[in-house]
Amino acid sequence: MPHVLDVRFSSALTTLLFLAVAAEEGQAVMSSAQLAERLGTNPSLVRKLLSSLAKAGLVESVMGRTGGTKLARPPQDIPLAEVYLCAVGDKPLWTCRPEAEHACLVSTHAAGYFERLTERAEQAVLRTLGGQTLADALREIRCSGHSQPEPLK
Repeated sequence: MPHVLDVRFSSALTTLLFLAVAAEEGQAVMSSAQLAERLGTNPSLVRKLLSSLAKAGLVESVMGRTGGTKLARPPQDIPLAEVYLCAVGDKPLWTCRPEAEHACLVSTHAAGYFERLTERAEQAVLRTLGGQTLADALREIRCSGHSQPEPLK
């Protein structure tokens, strides 16, 4: 059985990065179809993602014929920890194996240990992401690229 990775956070972050670049380039909004094309997915999944981001106050919808979605705040005011929490909700970083019969030291205490380990890892993730903003992410992406990116269409 192949392992499926959770891409909600990376999808949310990438979506916000697309919107930030579009705003810099004078494109007021992007449609869900445009974002879906960029993300390589379908517009209905993007609309679901945008709904969560809107509820969290990270994006806002612009109605009308030329409507779409734009950032609700400047990139420097969007901490990555907020994006992460919006994307993953209360889903833990890892899930513990189902508990086995409590027959020995390991089977009796492994689940509790794993729960504490997961909590510490989650706090480390939030500390790391809390110290960075969407603007920081965009700056780092630009610095790591060797060629000039093409403008968004």
